[in-house]
Formats: sequence, C-alpha cells, structure tokens
Amino acid sequence: MNCSLLLSNDKFIKLLYSQNHLKLGLKSSPCVLLISILLLATSCGQKPSIFKEYRTVFKVGDHPTWAKKVWNDNNWESRIKRIPEGQIFWSRTKIDILTAPEEFRPYGLQIDAHGEYEIFWDGVLIGKNGNPGQEEELPPEGELWITFSVPTHLATEGEHVLALRLSNYYFPDHVGQYEIEIADYEDLLTNLLIDTSYMHVFAGAFLIASIYFLFLFLNNRKEYPTLIFSVCCFLIFALVLTVFSKDYSPIHYSLHVIRLHIINSFLLGISFLIPYYFSMQFPYSRRGLTLILYAVILIFIWLISDHAFDFKTVGMVLSMWCFSFGMVAYGAYNNVRGARLVLVTLLLSIVIYLATSFVISLYASLGLILLGMLYLLSINIKEQRLAYEDSLIHSTRLRLELLKKNIQPHFLMNTLTSLIDWVEEAPKKGVLFIEALAKEFDLFNQIENQTLIPITQEIDLCRQHLEIMAYRKEIKYSLEEEGIDPEQKIPPAVLHTLLENGITHSLPLNDNSIRFKLVFESNSDYKCYTFLTFAAGVRQTTTREEGTGLKYIKARLTESYQEKWDFASEPIDHGWKSTIKIY
Repeated sequence: MNCSLLLSNDKFIKLLYSQNHLKLGLKSSPCVLLISILLLATSCGQKPSIFKEYRTVFKVGDHPTWAKKVWNDNNWESRIKRIPEGQIFWSRTKIDILTAPEEFRPYGLQIDAHGEYEIFWDGVLIGKNGNPGQEEELPPEGELWITFSVPTHLATEGEHVLALRLSNYYFPDHVGQYEIEIADYEDLLTNLLIDTSYMHVFAGAFLIASIYFLFLFLNNRKEYPTLIFSVCCFLIFALVLTVFSKDYSPIHYSLHVIRLHIINSFLLGISFLIPYYFSMQFPYSRRGLTLILYAVILIFIWLISDHAFDFKTVGMVLSMWCFSFGMVAYGAYNNVRGARLVLVTLLLSIVIYLATSFVISLYASLGLILLGMLYLLSINIKEQRLAYEDSLIHSTRLRLELLKKNIQPHFLMNTLTSLIDWVEEAPKKGVLFIEALAKEFDLFNQIENQTLIPITQEIDLCRQHLEIMAYRKEIKYSLEEEGIDPEQKIPPAVLHTLLENGITHSLPLNDNSIRFKLVFESNSDYKCYTFLTFAAGVRQTTTREEGTGLKYIKARLTESYQEKWDFASEPIDHGWKSTIKIY
C-alpha cells in the first residue's frame, strides 16, 4: 500500500519464524489527522511493483560459489527449523526486475532479515550487515532494518538472484522467509523519514493530551475516567514511539524480541483500559466479574508462545473491540448520553479494517476510539461545569438564607423589644445583652462565605445564641458536649438551626430550663452528630413538618457531602433527638 506522503511499505513489526511461527506484518503508518486517514485510507491505490519475488530456499553450510547467479539450488530447503549455534547458512531468492531503473536513479533494496549477513546480487557483494559467522567472538553489529543501493548496471530488466550469507547466533531457532522491498533508493529513504515525522506528530498529540488530562485529574482526583484516558493516551504515545524507534535508533536483531515484548505490553495495557473506561461510563450489573474475565482472556493471549506476536496483537485488539462494543451497545440501548456516537466510531473502525491493512485500521481505530472517549469526557466536564455553576448559585442562596435567618424582622423586633426592657430595668445586663448580640452577628459575619467551619466555632455560635435567648425569654438554657473532636468541621449554622428549633418548639422543664446536648461519635464508616433537646414537651400549636430550617440543614449537607449523609429528627421521652450521619 503506497499513498505518497502518508503511507509507505515500511514494515511495522516483523520477525522471522520457523514453520510453527507466524510473522507479524504491520505495514505503513497513518497521518496524525484522523480525517485525512479516513479519506485517504480507501483512496490509496496499489503502486505498480517494479519486481517480482519468487520462493526463497535455504542451505546450512558455507561456500562462496552459492552466491553465483547460476547455481543449482533445487535440493535446497524451503524452511530450516534450527541452525546449529553460530553456524553459517545461505538463502537464495530469484527476482524478476520488471522495469529497469532510470539513469542516475538507482534502485534500493530494503531488507528485513533476522541475523547478521552479507548480501549478494547476481554474485556481486552489494552490502554487509554485521559480521556473519563471528557473532560469538565479536559484539553485536548491524541493524535489523537496512536499505542497500543496487548498482544500476546490476538492476537490469530480467531475472536476478539475491543471495544472503547469514548467521543467527542469538536466535538459532528463528529462521524463515525474510522481507524485501525494491524501489527507487531515494524514495525508500525519504518515505521512511516522512512516515516517521508524521507518526511522531501523531504520537506528540497523544502525549499532550495525556499530560493535559493528567493535570485535570490531579485537580479532581475523584474523576478516575480522566486518569484512565490520560494513561491510554500515554500508552499510545509510547506504542508509536517504540514501533518507530527503529527509524532513528539502529536495533540489532538480538534486541528485536525484547522490543516486540514491549510493544505487546503496551497493547495489553491499552486493550484492558479502553473497555474498562467504557465500563465506568456505561455501568452495568456484574461489571466486576466481566472485567475479571476479560483480564484473564487478555493475560492468556499475552502469555501465549513468546514468538506468536502477530496472534497476540490481533487477539488483544479484537478482544478490546468486542468487549468495548458490548459495553457501548449496552449504553446505547439504555439511551446513555454519548453512547450512540461512540458506537458509530466503533462500527466505523470495522469499515476501515475491511478496507485497509491491519496497521492502518489499528491506528485509525485507536484514534477514533480515543476521540469517542474524549467526547464522553467532554460531556462529563460540561455536566460538572453546569453543576459547579448551579452550586455557586445554590451556595449564594444558602448564604442569603443564613443571613435572612438572623436579620428576619420578627427576630430583630423581639430582640430589640427585650433589649429596651433590659436597658430600662437593668442597664448593666442590657449592656451584656448588646455585647452577646454583637458577638453572634460577628460570628455570622465570619462564617457566611464558608462551606465548612470548625465544630468549635459552630458550638461558640450556639452558645452566643443561647445567651441572647436567655435574655429574651428569661429561661435557663445550657449546652453540653460529649466526645467532641476539635479537628472536625461541619457546615455553618447547621447545629445552630437545630438549636433554634429546640428553643422555638420546646416547653421549659419545671425548673424553667431547657437543656441541649451535642454528642459526637466516629468510626471507620461514618461520623455521627446527635443533638438532644431536654424539655418538658413540644408546643402543641407547632407541627413538625419540614420547614425552612430543616430544608436549610439538608441543603448545606448536600452542598458539602453530596449524597453521603443521613439526617433524622424524632421525638423522644425527654424532648427531641436529631441525628446527622456523614459517610
């Protein structure tokens, strides 16, 4: 598949295998722009080949005459299972050049052979890669992917013989057909650079996305889908970088298997995280069991024979697609927002797979799937933004409610009336009354813009209010504490509201007193505040239906703890009991 700037015959992952081994051929590379990929994937035509390749044969041993163009190789083997350690073997391949090269534009021979070798064209040595036969004594030399120039006078139209003198010291059981490509020498080199540059832009886009969404997660560590998306982007970046590292960093064939293991490990992570992400966006029953089963399937595929890299890659990618499709289809069936668009991207990846090669479909599908994941994240971010704006409005309303609770006309009028009486009858106590009132308003001024305040500050607010009400109603009020942890925080005026309800709706005891008690308990599961009112009974003229005070308490708890709280209020023998549990 050749598409001028975007696609070339560059091999993605190759390894030569014995007769029981398969060869993974992930060819060519797409542009970073997915739109260009989708438009060009089906329009790229097959460039007419300038050569025809015939069967390759092998023979263990070493003889210089085996490089000749004319040599009887009928008794040579089509496959060799294993080469004795460090021993030389030869391969011969007949090639027809269909079109002679232009003057001053020689053909290039791009070869992927597993070993160190010398390469002969019609008996003429045209290149050397490493030190065949001396690998045991000398350090590893040569590259796994290399391009040679074929002299113009040798690349005439007609039949030729390509012979390789090889040694395969590091992997003697990896012998098989090698891959060759013949084209304009300059085009082979420049296309490689162009493909690599496009793919690094492609990888860079994923790296930037990975860093950006990692920072988003660090700002809100409860958003695990954001972290998973960031990790997926980074793994795709690392995958592309590892695959194309061969184009700027020479790799000896002894390191190739390690490289393939790394690539398969990246694919393993991607193949698990993408369905896991969809399972979080489209939750369903027995989600954990499905993910465990899926993880077992992936690990089983990953642990298959060390050299079946093609099966591993295809198996993991297809498993990822199938499980992702099932989860997204479930979300679409339940009309979850965004599910249908993601389902379309998954179906589109199948169309690309059927119309193009595996590698093009792999990169295009990963890009499309990541776009679908990004769309789901954008929906979540928009919903969070709207929820945040609502919370700002809600918080403003709560602050106004808090202020209104303490400057409401009847409270001020009753307080001022009581203050006038105290000033006239007992000026010194009237001054104390004024000071208590000022302190309460000062405390309210300190907490009105806060979401949570220290429990000690809330208790101080309650005591100031009791002092004011004692002057107003001439009833003895007291507040006891039990088990209070000074480090704890609570939404402002929540206990104060319970205290007001107790004062308003309770009758004093025989000794003209009303007592309150605040009890705090905590364990690994929850924190509990119990507010007790000790009084003679509840005023008969007052109902216990949910009023403004209880609505205020629940709104404040929701603002600070979302749904992780419980509130209960009920009468008891000695008065009233209210309980707040925070999980």
